[in-house]
Amino acid sequence: MIIAAATRVIAQRGLNAPTALIANEAGVSNGSLFTYFETKTDLLNQLYVELKGEMGSAVLDGLPTDQGVREQMAHAWTGWLRWAASDPDKRRALAQLSVSDEIGPESRTIGGSALIGVASLLERSRENGPMQAAPLGLVVGLMNAVAEATVDFIITDPANSDAHRIAGFEAMWRMIADPIRPGPSRIQRSRKK
Repeated sequence: MIIAAATRVIAQRGLNAPTALIANEAGVSNGSLFTYFETKTDLLNQLYVELKGEMGSAVLDGLPTDQGVREQMAHAWTGWLRWAASDPDKRRALAQLSVSDEIGPESRTIGGSALIGVASLLERSRENGPMQAAPLGLVVGLMNAVAEATVDFIITDPANSDAHRIAGFEAMWRMIADPIRPGPSRIQRSRKK
């Protein structure tokens, strides 16, 4: 109950929301909250680990390992978007926690381990693509930006969620995985005219 309440409160009020508000939302006394978590930082770290684990499960559950890397990435993409769109509070809370100085290295390591399979899949996806030499953090940041924009469209236009999901995937896939094709660049072609 406390984790669910913390998710809602942080999504709506930010990381500076008082623990008394979280306790009230959970239906427990502020003192009871500290029976389970020594400090607010402990609560935030546990919430971060929980949300990362949940997101990792949504992305990797049922991954079709007998299919090609594009199909596997499409499956992971769909799971990611479904998780983010199904509970916007979790998405917002995780976004805030991900950039918080309150989240310690141990929690970041645990949270990251929930997504190790995604990192491996991403490396295989970009092997021959235009982002093959880019730092992994940059690739993840760009993918995240495309995913966030896609989720926003899915939430505001649910009737076209499949079309948005597919369009977002195609944009992300072209960005990271489409092989670099030899041939004249656009600048070279325009000089010939």
